[in-house]
Amino acid sequence: MAGDSFQQRTLQRTASIDGVGLHSGQPVTLRLIPAPIDHGLVFVRTDLPDKPVIPVRSEYVVDTSLATTLGIGSARVATVEHLLAALSGLGIDNLRIEIDGPEVPIVDGSAEPFARLIAETGIRTQDEFKQFIVIKRSVTVIDGDKHATFSPARRFRIDCTIDFKHPLISDQQFTLEFSGHSFVREVARARTFGFLRDVDRLRQMGLARGGSLENAVVVDDFSILNPEGLRFPDEFVRHKLLDALGDVSLLGRPVIGAMTAYKTGHALNQRLVAKVLSDPANYEVVRARGRDLSNARLEVTDLAGVLAPHAA
Repeated sequence: MAGDSFQQRTLQRTASIDGVGLHSGQPVTLRLIPAPIDHGLVFVRTDLPDKPVIPVRSEYVVDTSLATTLGIGSARVATVEHLLAALSGLGIDNLRIEIDGPEVPIVDGSAEPFARLIAETGIRTQDEFKQFIVIKRSVTVIDGDKHATFSPARRFRIDCTIDFKHPLISDQQFTLEFSGHSFVREVARARTFGFLRDVDRLRQMGLARGGSLENAVVVDDFSILNPEGLRFPDEFVRHKLLDALGDVSLLGRPVIGAMTAYKTGHALNQRLVAKVLSDPANYEVVRARGRDLSNARLEVTDLAGVLAPHAA
């Protein structure tokens, strides 16, 4: 019952991936290095003096415009959400993420290249149990007609709705109860997207310098410009759900609770994370020891249902 599906996880060995940053356009190499028990996830800017370490936690979020950026001092790592979604979706707890530039490579615009790299490298279970953030009461943040909520639930679930008032991207909704299998099958391949009308403006602002039809779905007023079309009929909302998964991983531990995301972006997702953490009455941190599960007031069968698909 408290087998390896409850145990912390890292990689079998070091893995690396190259690419360019979506907004910076700079070439970058990312190295995923196995880390010990209770180490957590950290970024390390190896190209900077003293190689600053940036923990993957909410308090280190320094920007949420168009992407989620972590920072400490003057060191920054931008566009972290797709990588973090892959790590969260596959249950990776401990990792040293070395990067030699200011932005995670965009690769194909989805989380699939990271998930594939993790799967090919291999996942190693560790001799300590995971800790979870269990949502104890509902928490909501609102911005105009947009809102996000975390509520108590027996499993980790995200319900995401978008509406861009566009013929191709209007009123899409998708719900996913998370497991490693469902993440890879239903969410990981969904790519980031943007509107053709915004491209020139973004580039004048120094953004989207690395963007192309190879790493983003681009939409004009009436059509998809990518020759291959969409990977899912509702790829847009699936990608927004992927973004939300990466953003809420900045809670610092896997979560047991239900998130509702209505027309949210990175800023509102991070406001929700910060609000959950702002009051200890909102959540409980539980280490998944078999004999302690009843004390966490979670049914063993429910927690097992969340974790079992993550087993190596």
